[in-house]
Amino acid sequence: MTRFLFPFIGPRLFGARLPLCVCLCSQLLNCTGITAPPAESNSDWVAQRTRLQALDQWELRGRVDVRYDNDSHTPRIQWQQQDQEYRIRLWGSFNAGNTLINGRPGHVTMEQDGQVIDATSPEALILEQLGYELPVSYLEFWVRGLPSPESRAELEFNALNQLSRLQQAGWTVSYSDPRLYGDVALPARLEVTRPENDIRLRFIGLNWTLGSAAN
Repeated sequence: MTRFLFPFIGPRLFGARLPLCVCLCSQLLNCTGITAPPAESNSDWVAQRTRLQALDQWELRGRVDVRYDNDSHTPRIQWQQQDQEYRIRLWGSFNAGNTLINGRPGHVTMEQDGQVIDATSPEALILEQLGYELPVSYLEFWVRGLPSPESRAELEFNALNQLSRLQQAGWTVSYSDPRLYGDVALPARLEVTRPENDIRLRFIGLNWTLGSAAN
């Protein structure tokens, strides 16, 4: 097969063609993503992570396709974050109605159908009231393309040294369709799954507003 594909590479010419072959093979490997470096030696990722960690005010809008316990629905989502305080609005779904979640570390409230409920954990509150899990404490980081600092995470990168997948606390987060906002890349789409409980959250059509304009 090689003889027909590369007839110019013979015993006498192989030495002269070797640098060209090495160059072509190197470029091919880079295109396939095989050579993406691990996190701490990936300078592109380190720079991106630094920019993302500096974002303390942001807003995202889009939809979240929720599949949990053989049930599926797709509410709209608006998430505003300012430092450690967040405001999440879900609407347009039969069992979410118009739900407003306000939280900070150690305290969260949910407003739904004129009723206000307080709790210390957003995850337990959302599961009890809406019937599915929304891991807010981790999602604050995951939606931006960051692992949460709360536990160890395994990271995978694509051929462009961009974060393509992370696994943390039993969840898997897959990223696609990054968009540039100034000098920072943020996902327009991500999928969060936990096979143990057959849970899938698919965030789609995300649009971001950064800085003071987000509030």
